[in-house]
Amino acid sequence: MMSGRIPNVRRAKLFGGLFSGLLTVAWMAPGLAGPPPAHLREHTITIDATKLVPASWWQVPGVTPSIYNSDPDSLDAPKTSERRDLQLKPGKYKFISFTFDFPFVVNLDGRLDFATSLDQCIEGRGTQTLIVRCKRMYPHGGERDAYYEKP
Repeated sequence: MMSGRIPNVRRAKLFGGLFSGLLTVAWMAPGLAGPPPAHLREHTITIDATKLVPASWWQVPGVTPSIYNSDPDSLDAPKTSERRDLQLKPGKYKFISFTFDFPFVVNLDGRLDFATSLDQCIEGRGTQTLIVRCKRMYPHGGERDAYYEKP
């Protein structure tokens, strides 16, 4: 006589079927859910520091290799002599070189924002390309160093 308990074999089949069904739903769910929420969506952001002469290295902490931990001969951090596309989620980031660093933001729509005080050396607000034009920046009246003026 059974006392309301499910025999082990039947219990295994029942739970196995439930588990299989949950796996099927979990596997199908991403396709049914649509695109990821805006705060999880990655955007292609181009960093262009090619105007910096002489060439050096830069990093975005947590995204690219560090410029401080490696031998310069084997450094795999991005060089300023090349443009680099990064996949960034919305959030706060920092561009770091050996002589100059600044914060920037990737908005929910994948557009860049940064302080207006950086306008003398940084371009790309509202776009997906961050252009770094100066090797250094000092807190002064907003005029660029003569070194960076076109001849």
